[in-house]
Amino acid sequence: MTSTERSFLFVPADRPERFAKALATGADLVVIDLEDAVQPDAKVAARHRLADWLESAEARPVMVRVNAAETPWHEDDLRALAGKPNLAGLMLPKADTAEAIASVRAHLPAERPLVALMETIRGYLDLRRLVHVPGLSRLAFGSVDFCAETGMGGLGVELDAIRTELVVVSRGAGLPPPVEGVTLAVQDGVALEADIRHARRFGFGGKLCIHPSQVAAVNAGFSPDEKEIDWANRVMAAMQGAHGAITVEGKLVDRPMIAQAAAILDRAARLSRPVLAS
Repeated sequence: MTSTERSFLFVPADRPERFAKALATGADLVVIDLEDAVQPDAKVAARHRLADWLESAEARPVMVRVNAAETPWHEDDLRALAGKPNLAGLMLPKADTAEAIASVRAHLPAERPLVALMETIRGYLDLRRLVHVPGLSRLAFGSVDFCAETGMGGLGVELDAIRTELVVVSRGAGLPPPVEGVTLAVQDGVALEADIRHARRFGFGGKLCIHPSQVAAVNAGFSPDEKEIDWANRVMAAMQGAHGAITVEGKLVDRPMIAQAAAILDRAARLSRPVLAS
């Protein structure tokens, strides 16, 4: 997994008629959900239908969110999905032990990503150890469940300390920027764009989506815009043949600014090509 995956669109595993529509949204990764989106009495049937679909002619590469390690469905999920040709990766909810992460990793080919959904107090307190489990690809923030467990009363600034920790620890472990949690107001484009800007300022690289209408805004919001690209090009151009201090927009260009400009141009170049779930 690279840092170019911006949008992760959840689709209930027991609604196969929605799979094709989700795949047509332009989401970087469609995440077929066996966990929260499926009622307990429907999980077994949903798992079997999903396993069959992954081998069908209409299937395309998708990520699957399995049930959490401490549930009665977890091991059967892993066994049913192992080796499926269109399984692009797995997302583990409540990924709060190294043992659970390692177990899921063992069921995936090395080239398929494993995303750990951080949404419990236990996982947060052990975060600095969990990010070093071999084969972990990226963190995602299960902000709604985290609030429910902690008793925190909102998904905004109340969680900023947690966001900072996720970003800093990911960076320290050499992982891509983490994936921000969901925006529940699916019909509120203004709220979605505000959430995207907030997450990006904190260093997140993508966002979980719960409705197809959110995908385009998330993809745009986590991509360098024209102003950023123009600034980065001017920084890099100013460096060519420069001797001594240089300025861009009246500001002194130092090493961190050069690195930032190079990162913007690199990300823009990679996003100009299709993002594949591989």
